[in-house]
Amino acid sequence: DQWNRIEILKTDQHIGGHLIFDRDTISVNRNRSASVCLLFCRWAQFFIHPLMIRDAIDREVEAVDSEYQLARPSDANRKEMLFGSLARPGHPMGKFFWGNAETLKHEPKRNNIDTHARLREFWMRYYSAHYMTLVVQSKETLDTLEKWVTEIFSQIPNNGLPKPNFGHLTDPFDTPAFNKLYRVVPIRKIHALTITWALPPQQQHYRVKPLHYISWLVGHEGKGSILSYLRKKCWALALFGGNGETGFEQNSTYSVFSISITLTDEGYEHFYEVAHTVFQYLKMLQKLGPEKRIFEEIQKIEDNEFHYQEQTDPVEYVENMCENMQLYPLQDFLTGDQLLFEYKPEVIAEALNQLVPQKANLVLLSGANEGKCDLKEKWFGTQYSMEDVENSWAELWKTNFELNPDLHLPAENKYIATDFMLKAFDCPETEYPVKIVNTPQGCLWYKKDNKFKIPKGKIVVLFDIFVNILTHNLAEPAYEADVAQLEYKLVAGEHGLIIRVKGFNHKLPLLFQLIIDYLAEFSSTPAVFTMITEQLKKTYFNILIKPETLAKDVRLLILEYARWSMIDKYRALMDGLSLESLLSFVKEFKSQLFVEGLVQGNVTSTESMDFLKYVVDKLNFMPLEQEMPVQFQVVELPSGHHLCKVRALNKGDANSEVTVYYQSGARSLKEYTLMELLVMHMEEPCFDFLRTKQTLGYHVYPTCRNTSGILGFSVTVGTQATKYNSEVVDKKIEEFLSSFEEKIENLTEEAFNTQVTALIKLKECEDTHLGEEVDRNWNEVVTQQYLFDRLAHEIEALKSFSKSDLVNWFKAHRGPGSKMLSVHVIGFGKYELEEDGSPSGEDSNSSCEAMQLTYLPSSPLLVDSTIPITDIRAFTSTLNLLPYHKIVK
Repeated sequence: DQWNRIEILKTDQHIGGHLIFDRDTISVNRNRSASVCLLFCRWAQFFIHPLMIRDAIDREVEAVDSEYQLARPSDANRKEMLFGSLARPGHPMGKFFWGNAETLKHEPKRNNIDTHARLREFWMRYYSAHYMTLVVQSKETLDTLEKWVTEIFSQIPNNGLPKPNFGHLTDPFDTPAFNKLYRVVPIRKIHALTITWALPPQQQHYRVKPLHYISWLVGHEGKGSILSYLRKKCWALALFGGNGETGFEQNSTYSVFSISITLTDEGYEHFYEVAHTVFQYLKMLQKLGPEKRIFEEIQKIEDNEFHYQEQTDPVEYVENMCENMQLYPLQDFLTGDQLLFEYKPEVIAEALNQLVPQKANLVLLSGANEGKCDLKEKWFGTQYSMEDVENSWAELWKTNFELNPDLHLPAENKYIATDFMLKAFDCPETEYPVKIVNTPQGCLWYKKDNKFKIPKGKIVVLFDIFVNILTHNLAEPAYEADVAQLEYKLVAGEHGLIIRVKGFNHKLPLLFQLIIDYLAEFSSTPAVFTMITEQLKKTYFNILIKPETLAKDVRLLILEYARWSMIDKYRALMDGLSLESLLSFVKEFKSQLFVEGLVQGNVTSTESMDFLKYVVDKLNFMPLEQEMPVQFQVVELPSGHHLCKVRALNKGDANSEVTVYYQSGARSLKEYTLMELLVMHMEEPCFDFLRTKQTLGYHVYPTCRNTSGILGFSVTVGTQATKYNSEVVDKKIEEFLSSFEEKIENLTEEAFNTQVTALIKLKECEDTHLGEEVDRNWNEVVTQQYLFDRLAHEIEALKSFSKSDLVNWFKAHRGPGSKMLSVHVIGFGKYELEEDGSPSGEDSNSSCEAMQLTYLPSSPLLVDSTIPITDIRAFTSTLNLLPYHKIVK
């Protein structure tokens, strides 16, 4: 079965798809020549002699339908589908490119269409060798790979038919429906304005990349930019511009250029002024014409990134190369999608001059549009309205309107690295990070990169502050560093703020010091404070209306004592916070800190200490009076099967989430590794039983859970209330676990040892880039476990296991004393009942403004076998707290 785990993944390009191996299978077997060769043989048969069993087709239709149901609550998907519906009738861009049970099963049946026969026809027409490209990456020699490819793939049929071409279907959006204002009701809480142009195909200009040049300027966030101006007006929070280079946005019929702006409440009220600002900036670019200095700056940045890029995952790399072979000539397979080769101002100007108001389409997303939209998109049910642009603005945009003096081109970028020399060691080489500074105010872990040997570094520092306003304050001054491939990220962790900085070490200290300077001099205006808090409300709301994130929030709210749930945070914001209280908190916070950092890369230990010294000197804080824990305490679940059912918060979403969790307890490193091995054994049969055979949903997976040091495992199924009741799914998960117990009891020693070897191979895989190593080391620092050689200990533990260890471990968690928690987030559909006993209906785009958990009772299916949780706080207040625990021994 392991060799047959091949999945067709739908890509953003919609036309066609990609076939990729299961990642674990590749990673485990990439050093085993015979096994890899066998995998190739099996995979090639998909193209040579696909089975296309009728029953399998029906099951996959259900999987496609589940994927479609999962996609329906996505505003990005809904907006794309609505955009496609504006195309000329009959044009491919107007097709329904998702597919569901209606289009793939029910409608064909009503029309006497044989889906199986049509699928075979499609395979014979389009799965032809001369349309295909193949990329193979391996440690085998090129001669060996060439031999394998020739032997295995040469049998793929060639139908000799001309390759399909759509180049004659140009201007799909040259219709009266395009140049309008569309008001749309989104699923999430958001105000956004998207301005879109449909241009002639731009793929042939890949050596110039005119849209990349334009988007680099339009999306700039420094002084003189569109976003800088709109932020100062408190009208916008973010702006993204350009072409996503997916098959939907760039193909042989047209290329799209879009500018999407996330608006504040005030910005929504002034969306025409926002659009006018965009048009003023574009007009300024058109009058100035292309600038060689800017083109060469972009070119240098992209060139630096290409030459010093980190190795990517082999699966992602071969997939990208395979696409590139379809798009570029041989000499540009590796670089065609990344580098700017030629400066041709006339090509850039030709594209730029088409970005005028008269050719633009405006889409305005906002919950305020609800009740004003009388149209509904066919497939996703998106509510929208269409109207002409307000006459006063339409007339203004036809004239030679004035430019905005606050808008101008960016200055020369001082953050672009030019020094790529590798640093000499100033301390002994070490395999793992070592602590080089340890004071009451903080400590620093350091490791010089002696493996990847690229001129990059990564500094990670632990803080706690109000991250959103700090990020906003940094947006403009740090933008030049961002475009120069110096990355920074501010993450509000559970127990502090994490600042991550990485990039070329030459200019990295400049960016780090900039962040610390803004942290030291933190301030906020009332307007910015109001804007950020309003946006945070929307952010929390948008997280909570997703069933999968609500399920996680509920599970952790039950397990982690004293956790603030996302609903708690949302309510705190809704109750109101003042700027004065924020500034008072920040002042008090900065007076006492403990700073812990990790520096890795092309940086000396002396330079590393300078980073910590800069923090201590600049912030001038006192040490903490007592050590602060970096974990939550976890409640000890009582024996038995506990069930917490809550209603999803988006009434238009049919998706339900069911997670069944088994708590283990405070365990050792060896036991953690045994749990990993158990879950690895569980993955394939879980997928096969719950998704392939039972077709319960698209997302089905088991997981090893480490909850603040407390071990457990879970099985999760994403399903739909239009197809299944969540308790039926819960019972099916139990049915799977019962069958799995029998399966591992009957496991041969050879099969057990194969999986052990496979997991060892995974843990022995070398890091492909510096970031992987840093992430692993930083996790040890941020959790204060400091077991940097954890993988070596886990490998040793794996070598000691027997089959009986695995079977006994699983049975121990499934016996009479098992501690079991089911969390159900219930979607809206005919299989889930309302309080009055009627099926829960679908009310598209409607969400619960109160944002509170609605607990649901058990049905007769589980009422006798489960203990209900109808008040989380009341339930957890009676439970014992497990001691703080770190898995280090």
